[in-house]
Amino acid sequence: MTRVDRSADATASGVVSDYAGGVKTFESLFAELSEKAVTRPEGSGTVAELDAGVHAIGKKIVEEAAEVWMAAEFQSDAEAAEEISQLLYHVQVLMISKGLSLQDVYRFL
Repeated sequence: MTRVDRSADATASGVVSDYAGGVKTFESLFAELSEKAVTRPEGSGTVAELDAGVHAIGKKIVEEAAEVWMAAEFQSDAEAAEEISQLLYHVQVLMISKGLSLQDVYRFL
């Protein structure tokens, strides 16, 4: 499991992370990721994931879903919440990759 050090804006490996930057809402995260898809900042993990394509994003979603389950079963609530936030991030990247809007998904909630 990769941990994100939000205070240092870096992942455990020291690479700047798209997860960094404090508290976001689902809508504000989607807006931020959509902007990155358009502006394509150099070194962006979001851009790299989009470039990898739907198959790679889908594999990441499956991986993150398993981590959510394991965290819910065996770790703290905070760790489970962190894993859920990472799953939501990857789901949103997939949505952007497919050209889906939040409204496209909200219609089915």
